[in-house]
Amino acid sequence: MNDWIGLVFLIGLLILALLGLRILAKPATRTSEEFERNAVEGTTMLGASMNALQEMMNPEEAKAKETITQMKEGRFLKKRREGKAGGEDIDND
Repeated sequence: MNDWIGLVFLIGLLILALLGLRILAKPATRTSEEFERNAVEGTTMLGASMNALQEMMNPEEAKAKETITQMKEGRFLKKRREGKAGGEDIDND
């Protein structure tokens, strides 16, 4: 009788483990906005160190990222304009 109880317990444990793994393996459905927000908020130390290593190995890509950021913020080439023709800004013409 003890053998049957142990066998039923092991089979039940195996079935529960398989069901649990199946539930955990189901992908979570997210919208693209949720994905982007989590990607921005979820920068880990490993990811930050890999980005720094990539910038050291390829400085042109780092400069390109900085330029894109400046263009989005609207401050690209403003320092270059400030030093022209007696300190006047080109936009003031």
